[in-house]
Amino acid sequence: MLSQTGLMVDDLVVTEKMDGENTTLHRAGSHARSPDSRHHPSRDWLKAFAAGIAPFLSEGERIVGENLYARHSVAYDALPSYFLGFAWIIGDEVQAWDPTLARFQELGIHPVPTLYRGPYRQGLFDDLAKTLDLGRQEGFVARVAGAFAETAMPEQVGKYVRAGHVQSQVHWMQAELVPNRLATG
Repeated sequence: MLSQTGLMVDDLVVTEKMDGENTTLHRAGSHARSPDSRHHPSRDWLKAFAAGIAPFLSEGERIVGENLYARHSVAYDALPSYFLGFAWIIGDEVQAWDPTLARFQELGIHPVPTLYRGPYRQGLFDDLAKTLDLGRQEGFVARVAGAFAETAMPEQVGKYVRAGHVQSQVHWMQAELVPNRLATG
């Protein structure tokens, strides 16, 4: 099957785009999207979580996911964890999806929800966009299921975020901290 970019994509993974803060876990701890990210109370839980994972990561190994502790525009009321993983990177290679899920399981990391797995087909992304619960889902991320160089992310990964996603005038880091909720039981 050919994608919209003309690439052959027989094994595509589409996951839910979670409304959180892109965060990387590594051997030395964690950081938000920027390695020099400043302190924010919503990162305290994540730093403690990362401290429990870091000793099990090798040099050059990174886990990337969403820090969902603080509510942004979407309120979550039944998360399996405040951190949901979506990538496993070793050196400069984003690992294939199936080994990524296995590594997450070894580390006790919950992955972001998978919405679709299979070949690319014409109209797939439009069909997926129509299935989103616009009150509870921000969008989705599509990636090839195989491994690829981190520098190839613009060609191997794409995201869709629904129109009108941001509902507030105040950035979540300047607003009152409202934690999302974890699933009970």
